[in-house]
Amino acid sequence: MDQLMADLKRQIIAQLNLKDLKPEDIGDDQPLFVEGLGLDSIDALELIVLLQQEYKIRLASADDGPKVFRTVRTMAEYIKEHQPA
Repeated sequence: MDQLMADLKRQIIAQLNLKDLKPEDIGDDQPLFVEGLGLDSIDALELIVLLQQEYKIRLASADDGPKVFRTVRTMAEYIKEHQPA
């Protein structure tokens, strides 16, 4: 799980072009939106693309987004649960 979260941090930085951040700047349980990293709805779409391209996972419904993308840890847990075998 730790390796997956480290990979996700690198992928988030690359996907969202967050050049000023390093993976260690992002906490495992730090909120990604609003008061945390301050991501917005456009960034959420990029994270959906990341899940599809890197992990072959689609969100079951748009309502899942806020729960899945709350933190790096919630993203990792969702990937572990839904990743194809």
